[in-house]
Amino acid sequence: MKHCTIILFLLAAPVPAATFHILCAGLGGEPDYDTRFVSLVQDAAKLLASPGSMVIPLTGADASKDSLKSSIARATAATSAEDIIVVTLIGHGTHDGADYRFNLPGPDLTAVELDQWLAPARARTVVVLATSASGGAVQTLRGPNRVIISATRSGTEKNAVVFSRYWIDALRDAAADADKNESVTALEAFRFASLKTARYYETLKRLATEHPVLEDSGKGEAATNPSAENGQGLLAMRTPLVRFGAEQKALASPLKQSLLRRKESVEQAIDKLKYEKAAMPEADYRKQLAALLLQLAQIEEDIEK
Repeated sequence: MKHCTIILFLLAAPVPAATFHILCAGLGGEPDYDTRFVSLVQDAAKLLASPGSMVIPLTGADASKDSLKSSIARATAATSAEDIIVVTLIGHGTHDGADYRFNLPGPDLTAVELDQWLAPARARTVVVLATSASGGAVQTLRGPNRVIISATRSGTEKNAVVFSRYWIDALRDAAADADKNESVTALEAFRFASLKTARYYETLKRLATEHPVLEDSGKGEAATNPSAENGQGLLAMRTPLVRFGAEQKALASPLKQSLLRRKESVEQAIDKLKYEKAAMPEADYRKQLAALLLQLAQIEEDIEK
């Protein structure tokens, strides 16, 4: 099977946040895995293609270390602080006790190298490690303005993962949109895929060999259940990955793009308020929340017109 890099550039006008998706299918080691990893990347590329997004799927011979490095360099150069870069690695990973490696045709990619490549980014960055042993990369990759999502909680969970399948499902299944606002955030996708992964092992009555975690505080304490209590999930909650319905249609309308920017700003204020709830008087919290919800309702009504 011949695979080539397809670049879908659909950025035509200023939008709430331009999103640069880099998807890479790693080396399978055998035909079944090769086909599976490529198929997942190709499915994700189709689901993520929309106004305001650039999608670069790397598969087959194009999924090399050099191609991945140049794609990330392109993204970091083309994006600003208001934008989002999402790097998704699907395949096999290993951990030797010191560093994580993503298996690629030719030289493997290490977590240290990936961290160095992403360091110049001004944009908010999401790194999705949908591979075995990926938990071993979290400490290396953690940092400010960065969301790390790993299919495993440590480098010792070395079996092939099913998390990757459910992560892609989160991009197409309306059930992943927990707050029903017609967009799926990194946190919503993580929770959806994590739940599906756990149910997979429960259904088969097998001991789970992968435990997905998320880290976005920069402190390195990844959580299986991000929440205000453990301080994880606030940045991921504010990072949309895919939009649909009226949200997606509005992206194509210059007249409604400013409304989407306002909507995103209000939603982020609501998310931040929820994280601060425990430290606030209840009356103040309810008053501020009511005001924000009223603003949000009016903006959504204007978008629907």
